[in-house]
Amino acid sequence: MTTSVHQLDDGAWVSVNDAREVNVSDLWRLARHDFCSCRLADFLAEGFVEVAPDGRDVEARIAGQCIQCGASGVTDWLTLGRVDLETDEFRSVVPESTHVPGRRYRLATPS
Repeated sequence: MTTSVHQLDDGAWVSVNDAREVNVSDLWRLARHDFCSCRLADFLAEGFVEVAPDGRDVEARIAGQCIQCGASGVTDWLTLGRVDLETDEFRSVVPESTHVPGRRYRLATPS
């Protein structure tokens, strides 16, 4: 099964299989990151820059700022959720839990 992932409304939403699933303005807790000098960054998402499926995972690079130190920029790849391969249902992660951004090798160009 192929997972369709797109940015909508100038990066305000991520669509997974033609359904709006994830929007900006969430506060993400980032650990082991290169975004700013904060040990744990409280990152306010302001826009999706790139989105892509990575196997069952749906990932994105997100523009925003750390509300602790004020640093602005774009994250490395963050997992937004996972698609159940049997039901094709998307299940999002909880942004308020702790996430570790990572650099991933992309096999295809993000759509």
